[in-house]
Amino acid sequence: MESLKVQEYMNHYPVTFTENMSVEEAALRFLKTKQIGGPVIDENYKLLGFISEGDVLAIMLESLYFNEHVAMIKDIMRKDVLSVKPYASIIELGQSMRENKPKVYPVIDDDDNLLGTISRNEVLQACYQHGRARLSIEKEHAAV
Repeated sequence: MESLKVQEYMNHYPVTFTENMSVEEAALRFLKTKQIGGPVIDENYKLLGFISEGDVLAIMLESLYFNEHVAMIKDIMRKDVLSVKPYASIIELGQSMRENKPKVYPVIDDDDNLLGTISRNEVLQACYQHGRARLSIEKEHAAV
């Protein structure tokens, strides 16, 4: 399983945000894509931060309470983003996901350019598929 790499299971077309986007526009993107978080990038796809559905929800509730536009993405995005390289091990990422809070990690190249994202669900899928393949091989060998 060590040979399973992030690039084999990552989402190559994640929802992304820009720092000058309104929170309302970000909310609409979350609603349309059903994703729970996404990277904030500049015009060159350089990773600047991360925003979660929960972050946007908190600001939207505040906005409704005060009946006014409250913030832009740059005001609320997290800048200390945990990210992963495409050549990283699924096992190592899974272990990191158990210890850290993010459910979605940006996948970046060595120059911090966004390549995609990978979620806990995608890591679970990799583990499940590998487990089923191994079980199938074991059954095949037992039948011989």
